[in-house]
Order: sequence, then C-alpha cells, then structure tokens
Amino acid sequence: MHTREQILNLIREKVHHPASARELTQILRVPREDRVSFKRQLKHLVSGGDLIQIRGNRYGLADKMDLVVGRLQTHPNGFGFVVPERTAEAGGDVFIASTNLKDAVHGDRVVVRIEHRRDDARVEGRIVKILERGNATLVGRYEADQQGFGFVVPFDRRVLHDVQIPRGEHRGAKGGEMVTVELTRWPSPTRGPAGRVIEVLGNLTTPGVDTTIMIRKYGIPDQHGDEAVEEARRMTGAVVRPGFPPSHEASADRRSLGGAGSRTTKTPSADAARQMHARPQDTAGRTDFRGWPTVTIDGEHARDFDDAISLERLPNGNYWLGVHIADVSHYVGEDSALDSEAYERSTSVYFPDRAVHMFPEELSTGLCSLNPGVDRLTQSAIMEVNRHGEIVRYELHDGVINCDARMTYTAVNAILTDRDPELMRRYYRLVPMFERMRELYEILNERRHRRGAVDLDLQEPELVMDEGGEVEAIIALERNVAHRLIEEFMLLANETVATHLEEAGAPSLYRIHEQPDPLKVERFEEFLTTLGYSLGAPPHAVQPRHFQRLLEKLQERPEEKPVAALLLRTMQKARYAAENVGHFGLAAASYTHFTSPIRRYPDLVVHRVLRELRRDELTTERAEELREDLPEVARHTSDRERRANDAERELLQWKKVRFMADKVGDEFEGYVTGVNAFGLFVQLIEHLVEGLVHVSTMADDYYRFLEATHSLRGENTKKVYRLGDRVKVQVLRVDQERKQIDFGLVQILEQVRREEQRRQSRRSHVRPKREQRGRHPRRRH
Repeated sequence: MHTREQILNLIREKVHHPASARELTQILRVPREDRVSFKRQLKHLVSGGDLIQIRGNRYGLADKMDLVVGRLQTHPNGFGFVVPERTAEAGGDVFIASTNLKDAVHGDRVVVRIEHRRDDARVEGRIVKILERGNATLVGRYEADQQGFGFVVPFDRRVLHDVQIPRGEHRGAKGGEMVTVELTRWPSPTRGPAGRVIEVLGNLTTPGVDTTIMIRKYGIPDQHGDEAVEEARRMTGAVVRPGFPPSHEASADRRSLGGAGSRTTKTPSADAARQMHARPQDTAGRTDFRGWPTVTIDGEHARDFDDAISLERLPNGNYWLGVHIADVSHYVGEDSALDSEAYERSTSVYFPDRAVHMFPEELSTGLCSLNPGVDRLTQSAIMEVNRHGEIVRYELHDGVINCDARMTYTAVNAILTDRDPELMRRYYRLVPMFERMRELYEILNERRHRRGAVDLDLQEPELVMDEGGEVEAIIALERNVAHRLIEEFMLLANETVATHLEEAGAPSLYRIHEQPDPLKVERFEEFLTTLGYSLGAPPHAVQPRHFQRLLEKLQERPEEKPVAALLLRTMQKARYAAENVGHFGLAAASYTHFTSPIRRYPDLVVHRVLRELRRDELTTERAEELREDLPEVARHTSDRERRANDAERELLQWKKVRFMADKVGDEFEGYVTGVNAFGLFVQLIEHLVEGLVHVSTMADDYYRFLEATHSLRGENTKKVYRLGDRVKVQVLRVDQERKQIDFGLVQILEQVRREEQRRQSRRSHVRPKREQRGRHPRRRH
C-alpha cells in the first residue's frame, strides 16, 4: 500500500479533476484488498488539508482549486485572517473581510477560497467550509436583566458575539462574575450563539482566577481523568526502600559527596511516588548506569526531572557524554488512558503560579522523574565527542540510573563561575565533572557557531510572585553557564537521535524549521540597509550563517534587541513533521525532540520508535501504520504547542499589566521595540514591560510612518523615531480589560505642557485688559 505522500503525488500526476473515492481507486488502480486502507488515507489527507472534500463527496487538491486550510484569527473590528497550515500555499496569512466570515468564529479550522491577490503580495479570501470548531466553550463576564435572561460577554475580544444564556441556565452566576460557557448553538447570519453556564469562576480580582481564565479560554484540560489517574497509581504500588532521603541533594549525602553523611529519615506517604524505585522486573535486560556519577540540573522550583547528565574523560582525550532521559514509554502504553490524555494535551503548560502537567503527578514528579537516590528507567544516549565537537561514536540504550544529586542552575553556576567555597566543599566529588561539562560546552558551542547556527539570546522576563499570587517584581531571566551547558547537551542528544532515525529509515517525528520566506527576508533586508547593515545574500539564498554574522555585528548596539526580535519574526516557526527537512535556525540537517517525554508528546513518540528499532520490532506493517498516523500526530502536537505558548504569553502580559496598574504617572527609560502607523512600542528597561506610545499623544508634529525604515518621521520638525531608540516615557493609562499599557514620550508631553502653560498665561494676561475696558466704557462726545 502506498504512503500518504505517494498517494498525493499519484493524484497530482494522474487525476486531473476532483474525483470521488471510487473514481480515485479506479484511476490509481488500487487493489481491492487495499481499498479500505486507501479510503482511510484519503480521510487523513483531508484532515491534514492536502485534499479538500467538496460537493458530491469528491476529493480535490487544495492548491489546484485555490483553496487553503488554516486557523481563523478574528479581530475585534470584525474582520479576520486565516493562518495557513502550509505557509507556501498562500504566501502568507489570508485576509477575510467581515462579510466573508460565513458562520466561522475565532479559532475555527476552515477552508478558504482565494479570491484576490494584490500587487503587494497580500491575499484576500472567503471562508467556504468549517472543518472543525476551535472550542465548544468560552470564558466571559456574566450579565443578566431583571427577568432572568442573561448573556455572557466573551473575555476574548476576538470572539465577536455575546452568548445568550436562557433562563435557568446560569448556574447561580451573579452579574459581573467570570464564567465558563458551553455553546449549545453556534452563530448564524440570522441569530447569535447561545449556551449554558457550566462553571462559575468568580471575580476577576480574586487571586488565581486569572490563571483559571486562561486555562478555560484556551480549552486546556487541567484535571486528569479517573482512568488515567488509576493507571498511574497502579504503577506506583512498589515498596519504598528505607534509608534514602527524599529530595534535592539527598543522595549527594548518601554517597559522601561532601554532606553530613547518610540519613535514614522516612518520608511522608505523599512523597512515596518520588522515592519509589523501579521494580527489579522493570530493570531486567537494561544497561546498568547506576555506577556512573549522574546529576540533574534544573531550576530551583522544578519538580519534574526528565534529564540527567554523566560525563567522563576517556584515555584518548575525548569526552564520554551520557544524556539519560526518563523512560516514560516503558510505563505509558499506546492507546492507554494515560496515552490518550497525553496526546490530547501534547504538552505541559507552565504558568507563573501553576503548572498543568501532561501526565498525572504520580508519573510526572514521581515514577518518571529522575529524582536523586532512587533507581529510575531511562533511554540513554551515550556519545563520544572529540575536541572539535564531533561525535566519533554513539550508543543508544534502555538504561537504569540512580542519580547522585539534584543540582540547580544557580548552584552549578556558583561552583563554576564564583568558585563558591561552601558548595565546592559540599560537592567536591562532583566538581571535576562540572568543570568537564564547561569544557565540553565550550567545544560544542564553538562547533555550532562554526556551522552557522543562529543564537538569539533574547531577554525573557521572570515574574517574582508574592504569597497572594500577585507580581512583586519583573526581572530579566538569567541564562548562566549552567543553563547553556545543559542546553548544549540536549541539542547534541536530539541531533544524534534524529540522525540515527533518519539513517535507519524509521518513520518518526522531526522538529523542523523551514527556510525563511524570501519575501519576508527581502523586507527585512530593506530595513537593514537603512541602518547600514546587510545580510550579504539574496533573499532566496540566505543561510543561517548570514543571520549569525548580522547578530555578531549588532552586539552591544542599541538596535540589537529590536532587530533580533524582527529577525525572529522574519524566520518561520519551528514545528513537528513526519518528513525531515532540517532545522534552519540550528543549521542542522536532522533534528528531533528526544529529551523531554514527561512534558512533550512528540518525545514520547520518538522514544517508542527508538525502542522498536533497537528490539527489531519495527516490522513493515508497523512502519506503514506509523507513516499513516504520524503526519496527523505532527499537526496535532504542533497545534497544541501553539495553544500552550499563546496561553502562557497572554497570562504573562495580563500579569504585567496588573503590575503596572499603580504606576500611572511614573516615568521610565525604555527602548523602541516596534514601529507602526499608529505609534511606537516601547519596552521598559527596568520592568521589561511593553506599552504603546500612540501617535495621537505625539502632539508636537504630524508623524508619518515609513514602512521601509520602520520609523516615524515628523513632517515639520523632521524628528525621527526608529527601532532601538532609547526614550523616556510616562505611564498614561493602564487598561486591564484590554490588557494594554499606554505610554507618552516625556519630551513631547513636557513640550506640549509648556506650550499649554504659555497659552494659558497669555489668556490670563489679556483677560484683565478686556475686563478693564468693560468697566470703563468710552465717553461719547
């Protein structure tokens, strides 16, 4: 039986019109015994957007019919854009006028017919079919009249309709409370949507409600089903060995790595899963790495540890690096309740005050977490790396480890950078391994640099929360040497596994990052020339090294951060795919995600394929089944990843806005990070908060937007504001409902204020003379 890609190619080659399934089987001469599988493949091709099912149950190629499949993103003003699932299909997002939205709402997966391609490469279209609804629930503010009829105002302003709530369906909600609504009727041209309240979330100002709103708004499941939890609990029924302390640096003490010696305190029953050892029957037949010194290195507040590192120096001078990853696939079988829930979620979601895990806690922070002092099952990539950063040989194992210490980025950095005497004494047996890690990190980083990988070190904000869940401060997230070395080791393991799978010809998931759109590169190059820079390559031939060299030239310059952010928007978004096309940003021919199966479903898929490959269980039939299923798995997991990123980003912005609410009138220094026809986006240096200087507040002149230079230019003063400019702003307004902060440029505000004072002074000087003339009228002669 042909693969999905082969069927698509055959249809392109031999079928010259939309055809029914029966016609397709005849034209393509599909054997009778393969027809059931063929029809299943057709459904997958339709769900993936490669084929479109039209009237008469006929199937046609989307691009041949000027049709595009994508997600609808509506705007509060009534229009929308469809983001194509395959960017090359339309050359970018497709504009949808309000009259062409049909019955679709924000988030729906739709089919769009391209109706107009403008000279500026922008595309306009009309929605012709809704493939699937984005979400059957939404969050909003409940309001009701005196007769008991209610409605919900959607929290997401991109949802353009209020939802009617029939009498008796409000679940006791009071006016002004936030609620979750299940839609019972979708909007149509003649009437709006209707629904029923299924959950009352509370008042908007109550601590924790903001996080719950984001979870409900994006449809993120935050409760595990009873069947999945029961499966996890059945796995954690083993006996806890006494004598092993439960947390952090416990086993460092046990192995006399500088601590106070072995302890025998027992843990509370709540920590049993974290202390539980893998059962002997589970460790049988595995490579035993328990004698190797291994550590996890994570953040201070991390609770799920899915990767551990070991590192030795070989007699030939090479490095023997072990990247040991929690073997979730051993415990989570395909099509189990745990697997089904994990697939639906596809990723863990991390909010400032709460994490929504892909797996129940018994697995994510217990049996599948590489906690110190307990036996844990792993899939281990062991790599010999020479002094040039090249892999001389590698081995992939089903392993078992017993981690020596749970280290933090802060502690490892203090050892390597600050040479902290207390920590060096405490971990004196591990210090030589940490120093080898730094050596190898520098070698690997230099190798990636030579290869031309793009290293975008953008400043990320970190929220400091108080006990009530409110933001106390916003600081820059520090990436020290410990962060960087772990990142480098994970990149190497991911690349090694991807290369192994590709060379073996095994069907798998890859993490791909496609070549940038030449049109976007051309616009970026036009902007760079106004700053005196250039990529040094034509748009269609740009390579990662061209971006890398640009970033090197920008270092320590005012325009570095905003240009780097614009560069990021110029590149494509990384995604999962069943076909490998390489990773542009990493300058890697093959790349996958192998290192985080606790929190990413694609990693779990890769682990399963690796095991089947190692055990010679990847039969022809199984490989064929995977080739059928993996394209949809890639699309689904990429979609869920975007959902998680959007939810995390929106809550972060909301908390930033609330943090700034009491700072109206305060002045701050910042950098211009974006320029548009309606104003300047400015990021504060102190709080890393971004706000808008609307052009209406720039009242000292008429400012014109110059798109090519990303700047605003005054018609009379000739004053220019461009990306990277340092400015002083005043907080004018904080709109918590729209989650927006309005700034004003202090220089212009003061100038306008002085001019207003002068006008008032002139008016007050003229008024007494007029009054005087009024009191002493001229005499008549």
